[in-house]
Amino acid sequence: MRAEAYIDQLPMWAREKNSLEDVRKYLEYLGNPDRKIPIIHVAGTNGKGSVCAYLTSALLQAGYHVGTFISPHLVDIRERFLLDGKMVEESLFEESFQKVKAAADVLMEQGLCHPTYFEFLFHMAAVLFAGQKVDFWVMETGMGGRLDTTNVTEHPLISIITSISLEHTRYLGNTIQEIAGEKAGIIKEGVPVVFDANNTQAAQVIRQFAAERHALAYPICRSDLQLNRDETGQLWMGSLRIPFPAPYQADNGALAWKALQILTESGVIPEEKAELLHQGLEKTVWPGRMEQVQPGVFLDGAHNPDGIRVFSEAAEALIERRKAAGIGGRVLVLFAVVEDKDYQDMVRCLCRHLHPDLAAVTHVHSDRGLSEKTLADCFLQEGGCPAERFPEVTDALAFLQKERQEEDLLFCVGSLYLIGEIKKALLAEEQEGCCERT
Repeated sequence: MRAEAYIDQLPMWAREKNSLEDVRKYLEYLGNPDRKIPIIHVAGTNGKGSVCAYLTSALLQAGYHVGTFISPHLVDIRERFLLDGKMVEESLFEESFQKVKAAADVLMEQGLCHPTYFEFLFHMAAVLFAGQKVDFWVMETGMGGRLDTTNVTEHPLISIITSISLEHTRYLGNTIQEIAGEKAGIIKEGVPVVFDANNTQAAQVIRQFAAERHALAYPICRSDLQLNRDETGQLWMGSLRIPFPAPYQADNGALAWKALQILTESGVIPEEKAELLHQGLEKTVWPGRMEQVQPGVFLDGAHNPDGIRVFSEAAEALIERRKAAGIGGRVLVLFAVVEDKDYQDMVRCLCRHLHPDLAAVTHVHSDRGLSEKTLADCFLQEGGCPAERFPEVTDALAFLQKERQEEDLLFCVGSLYLIGEIKKALLAEEQEGCCERT
């Protein structure tokens, strides 16, 4: 059985999740590959992937060999394993799979549980990056922090905690403080932590955890970032150009930049590489996060209320700048989300900020996907906005593409499953177009 087919049949939320002690036993059997790599550990609710992208781009520009482990993927499972910013080759993916599969076969006979979906991928990442002798492993948690599989890591170079909001409350807690406590669980004894301090409740918890672990804590607040836009609308943070239109990406960039400064000050990275790091941050690309895939067409995987809020504010600012420049056009929205999110709040926020002229809702291919009927009713009830319903993402996208005029803005937003399906559809269109031209 091919590696991806085997992994895909593993339950995403297995009941028999291995303890961190048992995860360590797997790593020990595999030769403790994680202990051979300097690690940067990133947790949080929103922004983890963006911070990892910033770090990866900066370290690559500085001449380092970088492994990056992220989740989820949008189109191909190998997107979770990046070598020097690029999706790992099929041969390396297969090779690491075979090593972890062999370990699972042996350790299950000794009484351990089979690795869950995420555990299996984590083990593969450890094997793969150690085998490739990367200089840094930029590692994103799966969910939470304290009990997350990645927290088996013992001595990271630095920990980073991005913005925290209410999500996965069934597993992480019902308050910001409880969730912050879970995220702060990645903080290790004496290891510095850089954290988003915009939420005072979360910041207080993180500071307390850091103090208990004698870890230097470095808060990052939006009010301290010196944000401004030039006459072209380009966003700047002091002298650092932010390569995204959304202000929230400045928060993520600041977290990454501070972490790199700390690593430089501590001697991990030579001071003469500072300018290269700066250049690398400015070159960062992160698919599916306020990503312009065609003129006037944006994708954003804002998959929870806080993510929708910051996306909506960024989209509203873009709309206002266009109006100020005399650019008209309508606002079109394509939306889908999974059922365990507060979709009413998300729809309400979208309608309040974007005032869409035309909306379409659809159902993503996930067991947790919310029905298009429920979403259409929600758009009408929460925002007074009629929404066209489509059972398939491709049909919804085709409808809006047909309706869209040159000056219209189209925002495709919501579940990362949605963004992945749209990317697949756009790639298929591109490939079909290439075939027709040849």
